[in-house]
Amino acid sequence: MVTKKLDAINDYENSINIASEILKSGGIVAVPTETVYGLAASAFSDNAIKMVFTAKGRPQDNPLIVHIASIDMLDGITCDVPDIAYECAKAFWPGPFTMVLPKGDNIAESVSGGLNTVAVRFPSEKTICDIINTSGLPLAAPSANTSGRPSPTTAAHVIDDLDGKIDAVVMGGDCTVGVESTVVSLVGEKPRLLRPGAVTPEQLLKILPDLIVDDAVLEKLKDGETAASPGMKYKHYAPKTRAILVEGCSNSFVRFVNQKSDCAAICFEEEYYNINIPKISYGSKRDESTLAQNVFSVLRDIDSLGVKEVYIHAPSKEGMGLAVYNRLIRACGFNVVTL
Repeated sequence: MVTKKLDAINDYENSINIASEILKSGGIVAVPTETVYGLAASAFSDNAIKMVFTAKGRPQDNPLIVHIASIDMLDGITCDVPDIAYECAKAFWPGPFTMVLPKGDNIAESVSGGLNTVAVRFPSEKTICDIINTSGLPLAAPSANTSGRPSPTTAAHVIDDLDGKIDAVVMGGDCTVGVESTVVSLVGEKPRLLRPGAVTPEQLLKILPDLIVDDAVLEKLKDGETAASPGMKYKHYAPKTRAILVEGCSNSFVRFVNQKSDCAAICFEEEYYNINIPKISYGSKRDESTLAQNVFSVLRDIDSLGVKEVYIHAPSKEGMGLAVYNRLIRACGFNVVTL
């Protein structure tokens, strides 16, 4: 398969039209969103969804998120939508926020990973919304990377992983948020945070005061437990190099890594010049949004360092730091050192 490179920066309208035609004909296309690049397929086509799973090498019991471009598109995708969902939509849509709702009859079975629910979001990125509107299709779109690898925040990341495996890549700009959307389930007795993102728990509690943070945000799913959201069940975001997450203050982290050999450090910029081994900064410890923008690119850069192990300084679990911590603990296979 030859993957078309659609230049959405210099030839936007043509790129949107070509991508839309590919999707309407049952193909799969990588598209930029504000969070990460997604690998899009018609949410109505089981065959197209199966092509997404095949291209990514993704386990088929791992559910996908359906992307829409208006609240009206919920009709048929979902059913029995609770009133609180519309309050959440008013507060957080369009944007990096996903709701898990009862599944409607029109959605392909493969989208939901065998569940009776469906995850839906209305992104704020113009490109994917224009493709949805032009094609007339809701789009199921997991991250456009090889399953288990760091998610793609640039078109180059997509090409590195999926060139020759998908029909096209819409080559837009870099993603502004940098981590996948916040996912909240609204189908249980109480709303449940399944995956943290740019919409933080602190923001959610203003709309959902009885919100529960699922154990799987910071821990492995138990054996036999079903994943209710993307990003819960499997090891994700991982470099090929063995990675270890390190919790502790800056002074402790610097002392710890400077005693190591044949390894590297992923650190905060405040620590960078005090570390004597190969290192990469992923931003200031005081700027969680920058850490989020950079985390997946840095995870992809680790393997170029040529070391056996890498130690990653853990961010705060407050605010958007929780989203970054969630991605890193999975990238490290829950291998954590506390200083």
